[in-house]
Amino acid sequence: MLEPFSLLLFGDGGWGLALLAGALVTISLALCCLPLGLPLGLLVAVAARSNKRLPRALSTVFATVFRGLPELLTLLIVYYGCQIALQKLLAHWGYSTEVSINAFFAAVLAFGLVFAAFSSQVWLAAFKTLGKGQYEAAGVLGLSRWQSFRKVILPQLVRVALPGLSNNWLTLLKDTSLVSTISLVDLMRQTNLAVSATKEPMLFYFAACLLYLFFSALSGRVFSFAERHYSYGQRSAQS
Repeated sequence: MLEPFSLLLFGDGGWGLALLAGALVTISLALCCLPLGLPLGLLVAVAARSNKRLPRALSTVFATVFRGLPELLTLLIVYYGCQIALQKLLAHWGYSTEVSINAFFAAVLAFGLVFAAFSSQVWLAAFKTLGKGQYEAAGVLGLSRWQSFRKVILPQLVRVALPGLSNNWLTLLKDTSLVSTISLVDLMRQTNLAVSATKEPMLFYFAACLLYLFFSALSGRVFSFAERHYSYGQRSAQS
């Protein structure tokens, strides 16, 4: 009765370690996208609010392209496009060699750009909740424009944007399952390998479900803590 579940163990013949290794790739990939996607998304949102036409146009094009393309197509374009572009560039300089891009790096770049496009809309919505006199009030206190943004505007933006960023993060976490198409062995890829080897699809797909749900639940706790932290800071500032 329990024999199929022995396939999930960590010993000989078990796929437990392989699934955990794939899960580590999944969460590592998603986390590595944040340092690219979050600040880039904020920069795109700031550009969209610019008084100059060029930054507004660039931000609109960026958000439209990476929100409109399927994530899988973006991943394939970045992965294969970077290899072709580098190969042609080297050939132009007289180097004839085969170029191979690291699949993990390509996935971080692709999903980071997609995350930035979606998070830019969250940042824009957060900007709209702030009063127009925030910079003026900070200027009265002797703060420069950068200090005003970092110490006054940004904490309020983060507090308002956190629920939307939480949804973007969960979408990113699920989108990482697409990296199996470029031969990166993540949780989904490892699950499919286990299914092919053992012919036990429901067992391993159910195990993958539990791991994804665990990551989602853990992420929810982290974001809830962050929201309480920023809300507490806001109440302390008001009092």
